[in-house]
Amino acid sequence: MLGRTAHPVARTARPAAGVAPGADALRGVWLTRGREGSLTVYTPAEGGLRRWTETRPGTGRWSPPVLVPVEGLTHLSVTQDVNAYVHFVGRRERRKADGRTVVDVVYALQYQTGRPVSEWRSLGNPHKGAEAAGRLGEPEVVVTPTGMVHIFVRSADGGLALRREQSDGKWRPWSDRRGSGIASTLAAIALTSGRIELFATTVDGVLHWSQQAPGGTLGEGRPARLAAVPGTVAVLETGPDRPTYYWTDPGGRGVVAYRAGAWPTALGGAPGEGPHAALRALVDGYDCTVLAHRGLDGSAVVGVGVTEDEGNGVWWSDTGVRSLAPPALALDAFGRVLIAVVDEDGVPRVARQTDSSGLTLSEWRTL
Repeated sequence: MLGRTAHPVARTARPAAGVAPGADALRGVWLTRGREGSLTVYTPAEGGLRRWTETRPGTGRWSPPVLVPVEGLTHLSVTQDVNAYVHFVGRRERRKADGRTVVDVVYALQYQTGRPVSEWRSLGNPHKGAEAAGRLGEPEVVVTPTGMVHIFVRSADGGLALRREQSDGKWRPWSDRRGSGIASTLAAIALTSGRIELFATTVDGVLHWSQQAPGGTLGEGRPARLAAVPGTVAVLETGPDRPTYYWTDPGGRGVVAYRAGAWPTALGGAPGEGPHAALRALVDGYDCTVLAHRGLDGSAVVGVGVTEDEGNGVWWSDTGVRSLAPPALALDAFGRVLIAVVDEDGVPRVARQTDSSGLTLSEWRTL
């Protein structure tokens, strides 16, 4: 339970706990909310993704799992557009009859909650040579308010590659957006203004790309000597056209919040391995930011603080529920926070915000 009496976790850090192994290469849990308000949970499964959908918005009643077929995914990025369509972009590896492994980026779309996902379409690979193509990074997808899909991926040499959809629905070729030394997963956001921002960790700090105007050029990544544990960065729009980035500090200050033009702010906590989830929600009538990650022992940890008021602290609570993947967050049809994890049997469990004071969670339910 998270409430006003919760205490911040001591601001120390130990080596991150590893994610427990599973049957498939893909790891994760993803949460979306349809236009009608029903939530959907996706997890990896043999031969694709398993999908659970709320049968009625906000009721906590879920359909049996349905298989979304797709073979060979090693990474998946999921986002939604202004129509609540769900966009899936994955990195796929397939073994050919001659023993070669072919790596490409694949894309699919789900128009309505609980309805079939479109055919997975290959968008190729920015590299022609097999050796370089095999070193392609993990794609990240964002969709602008006008519906333009942008896919970013770390290239084999640590640069940035982009493929995007044109207004007529056709895809432009892969392009090199410059930059070098990218060391991990990218964090990207399409802001409500239509601008896109992108953030990546490097061996020397970070790179930050920012469109000056919607539809404009992304420009070159601006370097900064900010220290972030690779693979932990998340981004959330915390004000009009204003993103806040969250990551794990390698120096032991726990979670860090950063907005362009300001110094990073330590939020405490003791996160383990993997990225953070971030969400805005009303808690006791206040606009708050909710954060979630895996703790050092692999359990789901949740934090809450007033949005853009990091100086007044974030209150952390360990749920005690272990998860094989970093937790996911979403708001249900009534604006309540829902957190999803993957238990040690590979099955999703969810807990929902109650009407009690503070961010109090319900009992966990296994889907």
